[in-house]
Amino acid sequence: MSGGERAAVAPLSRMLLAQTRSQVRILVRTPAFSVTSLLLPIVLFTFFGLPFAHLTRHDAVSAGVYLLASFGAYAVGSVMVYAFGVGVALERGMRVDALVRASPLPPALYMLAKVVTAMLFACAALVLLFAYGALMGGVHQPLGVWLTVVGRLLAGAVPFIALGFAIGYLAGPSAAPAVANFVYLPMAFASGIFLPLDRLPSAVQTVAPYLPLHHYAQLAWSAVGSGSEPLAVSVAWLAGYSVLFFVVAVLAFRREERARFA
Repeated sequence: MSGGERAAVAPLSRMLLAQTRSQVRILVRTPAFSVTSLLLPIVLFTFFGLPFAHLTRHDAVSAGVYLLASFGAYAVGSVMVYAFGVGVALERGMRVDALVRASPLPPALYMLAKVVTAMLFACAALVLLFAYGALMGGVHQPLGVWLTVVGRLLAGAVPFIALGFAIGYLAGPSAAPAVANFVYLPMAFASGIFLPLDRLPSAVQTVAPYLPLHHYAQLAWSAVGSGSEPLAVSVAWLAGYSVLFFVVAVLAFRREERARFA
């Protein structure tokens, strides 16, 4: 190739589409992630939500609606934490990052494809969960309410993307699933996802207002008329946690870069 010639590079939009398709295929072919992400929220709602779906809360909101919003927050947060936490750790173990560095694919576009893929899985998980709640529990709300819940949960998922990246770069491939479970599941219980806060021990009620998943669930609870804090407060907490987790993720990433590519 002469000095005046340049290798042909596909447009960024085509690269993003191709990389997103690749990421979707990878996750679909990983049942430990795809099946768990899509079906586990439904299983949890079956045990913790369906028996109470016909009741009405003290704030006049249907318990079924409230619990669907709760498990919707759980579903989207788990997709982000596990897709990025476990996925990034596994790719580090397989040295996919080295392959990406050697390819013409921009690293930022590679990460964006991961975000788009996770959003697609999160949307699928929410659609399945809400449809299951309507069919099996008779839980109904106007379409606009459910769209508001979906929009808020997708927009507010940034801290859990950052948390996933932090786990992915701090934990090894074999340890990442255990670390993600150790961090996310206790957080879900303590945030009032599985049981309302007033039914949890007083010590847990004291800790819950400081957990990111509690404020994330507030986005969905307030959309169905059952929030306990202003929307601006929820957004402020989530923004603060986004900064914190991204700082941790960037520091871990830079440590990885120095160790492997310096």
